[in-house]
Amino acid sequence: MLNFFVTPNGDGSFALSTAGYVVTAIVVFALLIFVSTMADRQQQHKIDAKRLSFASVAIALAIVTSFIKVVHLPMGGSITLFSMFFITLIGYWYGPAFGILAGVAYGLLQLIVDPYILSVPQLLIDYPFSFGALGLSGFFSQKKHGLIKGYLTGIAGRYFFAVISGAVFFGMYAADFNMSPLTYSLAYNGIYIGAEGAITVVVLLIPAVSKALGQIKAQAVA
Repeated sequence: MLNFFVTPNGDGSFALSTAGYVVTAIVVFALLIFVSTMADRQQQHKIDAKRLSFASVAIALAIVTSFIKVVHLPMGGSITLFSMFFITLIGYWYGPAFGILAGVAYGLLQLIVDPYILSVPQLLIDYPFSFGALGLSGFFSQKKHGLIKGYLTGIAGRYFFAVISGAVFFGMYAADFNMSPLTYSLAYNGIYIGAEGAITVVVLLIPAVSKALGQIKAQAVA
């Protein structure tokens, strides 16, 4: 059944087939429709077109900046131009439920534009689970310093799933560095996620940036 959705690359990995692209696109569309009609738990009204528009712009910015790779590691993973931040913004604006669903949708879009598939469990962990975890930022949407706290929580969630994936599915590379799979995965994924996270936090601590993002949030939730 899986062969209907993917085609082998010849190196043990798979690429999406035409049917795989179509099904993934349908799932993304369905998720966005679900997000657009999901009841907001705090304000008890349906997500309006304005909220969907803000979330869509954030996802689009995340996709574009994900292609701007400051550093690209040989076994996958990159330090990008703040791509994770734009997804955590959605949770920061609208809460965890909306943020996680938007992150899952973004993960599936990443699967379309940059797929690397070894198995169904690896696909789920590396795409919808890993990127969906960025929406955990929403738990701090109403907290003091919630922007930075939410961002750090979101990337910590992504790091958690990246470490699991690295240890379970890519652990064979650990022997080249005389490490255990878990140690290798902790270090490898920590390099690019940690570096991008540190750079982003430094930028967020700039008063002008923080003030501008506060104004954007006020417009997004108005």
